Amino acid sequence: MKIIVVGCGRMGAELAYRLYQRGHDVAVIDVNSAAFNHLPADFQGRFYEGDTLSYDVLHRAGIEHCDALAAVTNSDALNLVIAHTAKVAFRVRNVVARNYDPNCRELYEVFNIQVISATGWAAQRLEEMIYHSEIRTVFSAGNGEVEVYELKVPADLDGKPLQSLLEGTETVPVSLTRAGKSVLPSPELILQVNDIVHISATLDGITALRQRVVFNAD
Repeated sequence: MKIIVVGCGRMGAELAYRLYQRGHDVAVIDVNSAAFNHLPADFQGRFYEGDTLSYDVLHRAGIEHCDALAAVTNSDALNLVIAHTAKVAFRVRNVVARNYDPNCRELYEVFNIQVISATGWAAQRLEEMIYHSEIRTVFSAGNGEVEVYELKVPADLDGKPLQSLLEGTETVPVSLTRAGKSVLPSPELILQVNDIVHISATLDGITALRQRVVFNAD
């Protein structure tokens, strides 16, 4: 894929390098040439210094033929304009943006731009880690509003139906693994100690589940 990353701060540099490592053709744009120092020495993508809103700079970076663009500067106004321009004027197929200030997040939704709020997502992940480690996150959707968690069934849940564990919480069972074999679990499925259960849940849902299980080891 041909991908343009606009903004070469720490997040932009990390994203560009990860994409490069996966074999993509990556072009990085930043108004400050010193920002390119954030990239590892073995990064072999393309660099473009200049006004990120300049048609000439975007043209040289190949925006007319790129498959995706990520606007990840530390300015929400800039990210919004770049993302909207790429999507509407250049019809870039996949446009994503970084939300720097959580108070500005609704603006991205108005323009129907896929957005990640690093601040909000990180704060929620840290909050979860503070509570308990027995249920760990394995996948996060959006900005963490819904996540998939992994639970190893403790002894006190042995012989109980899955439904009794999840009933009344904002949770949905995703899979259950027993002796190395995974299935799509029904609510009536009887849990066994050391089963691995994957559960999709909101933060409120997983909080209620943690309170219910109390991880009876305590």
